[in-house]
Amino acid sequence: MTKSDKLTARNFPTAQEEASQATTFDTNPPDAYRLAFADPDFLVRPELRPVRMQLELLKPELIQQELDIQSTVVIFGSARISDRESAQASLDAARAAGDTVALQRAERRLLMSGFYEEARRFASLITEQTRDHQHPLYVVTGGGPGIMEAGNRGAHEVGGRSIGLNIVLPHEQRPNQYITPELCFRFHYFALRKMHFLMRSVALAAFPGGFGTLDELFETLTLIQTGKCRRRPILLFGKDFWSRLIDFDLLLDTGMISPGDEQLFHYVETAEEAWALLKQEYDIGVPASAAPSQE
Repeated sequence: MTKSDKLTARNFPTAQEEASQATTFDTNPPDAYRLAFADPDFLVRPELRPVRMQLELLKPELIQQELDIQSTVVIFGSARISDRESAQASLDAARAAGDTVALQRAERRLLMSGFYEEARRFASLITEQTRDHQHPLYVVTGGGPGIMEAGNRGAHEVGGRSIGLNIVLPHEQRPNQYITPELCFRFHYFALRKMHFLMRSVALAAFPGGFGTLDELFETLTLIQTGKCRRRPILLFGKDFWSRLIDFDLLLDTGMISPGDEQLFHYVETAEEAWALLKQEYDIGVPASAAPSQE
């Protein structure tokens, strides 16, 4: 180390250096002797919940800052909706087996697979159309199969990065293969995961889904309705599904929501229709770098 280097040298060893130091015990030091931040058993104690929640908020935040991810589009939807190819294969197998119940289920699965394909195309449009902008948009999903896979897949297929916010669940939750590896996160707390869905989002696209999709959709609607977060486009793919599932007119007629609250979202049917709404909302045009020369 030169004399000039000493002007900016660290005054203390890093936590990593300290943690790697050999202990006075050959193996298995007693719990009390372990450094607190290097002791997994200590970190998972119930009393450390506030610390774990802070860490779970901070880790994805720092990584996304380091990768300059500022604006995202969230894609929600069922983990049980498959791609068209898989759905068609299930239908062919059910027909061959002559199983009436399986055939009905497979026909419904093929019908719903259209939403997978729209989510996939929507993610491709977002990624491809904004990659050269000053603030590109990144797709973020729940990281699992179904509609979540479709979102990450669409971004991946056009050479873009996308985010997956996975969570520990007993079933229906495993990282899909299309998430950008350095952006594949895993959460213990639903609340912190939902915060990360919205912290950078400029829009939310909700495809048909179950309790989890409804939870995330209504939390976002409530935050916007109450002014706790800024208004942003909420796109409900499939008017027939959503209007049958939720009677917004009843909520209006009974005074459960105020006139105008029904305008917090838009029904859309196609990826192109959804993308057109985003382009209009944020005046997304051709980036300056890609515009034809005026000379």
